[in-house]
Amino acid sequence: MTKGAISYQIKTLETDLGIPLFQRTTRGVTLTAEGRKVLTACQTRYEEIEADLHSLKEKSSQTLTVGVSTYFAARWLSPRLMTFMQQHQDVQLRIQPMIQFSNLEMQDIDLAIRWGNGDWDDGVVTPFMPIRSFPVGNADAALRVKTLGMKKAISDFTLLRDRDDSNAWSDWLDVAVLPPQTRRDVLIIPDPNVRVQAVINGQGIALLDDLVKDELEDTKLHQLSDIELPEYGYFLFHSHRAVETKPARVFSDWLQEQSKQSSA
Repeated sequence: MTKGAISYQIKTLETDLGIPLFQRTTRGVTLTAEGRKVLTACQTRYEEIEADLHSLKEKSSQTLTVGVSTYFAARWLSPRLMTFMQQHQDVQLRIQPMIQFSNLEMQDIDLAIRWGNGDWDDGVVTPFMPIRSFPVGNADAALRVKTLGMKKAISDFTLLRDRDDSNAWSDWLDVAVLPPQTRRDVLIIPDPNVRVQAVINGQGIALLDDLVKDELEDTKLHQLSDIELPEYGYFLFHSHRAVETKPARVFSDWLQEQSKQSSA
């Protein structure tokens, strides 16, 4: 505000109150006795407002929204969450189910847990949990691989992917020294839980990880090859657009510790 605007507001306030707040001299202005009383009363109220706003801000900063697939949440994260909540009762944790981890999905996410090779340039990527990833199929697929060999059998399978631009199968074929697949009936199933069921139902084969150990033990799924997908696993992802908060750092440290304990 300009000096003239401030002077006008003061005169309006003095008129409304019916008392002079400032004493005007050739050297400037000083508070009158009434003005000092008004200042004291207002200052106390403003300090109370500021304290309340600060309290609300602190409470808000303790809220943490974590984006994660329901597959990972149910099979690894959920059984461990109670430990975090008991250790950090001041953090209000919100688990947000995610599938594509698109920019739209990431808008309100403080921290995400993503599967892949970590090759994402739209955020800060931190290695979190390396995990064995390998091709799996149902009993019929396993029998076909055993009979024909993986090199010949794989050309008969529909390869299930999580998205159109996924390089996971191409990377695995390179490691397995197998030719690129030319079949066009690739099935895109973004949700890993649905992908697991699709494999069980015989809709194709997929690259999955050790989190399907229960299905492997129950022989609902079969590991089709001992060759594993290198450099793939779970990563912590923090978008460049999101401000890193203290709860996010605390949760990241806790996840890293849990990962070490689970692999020990």
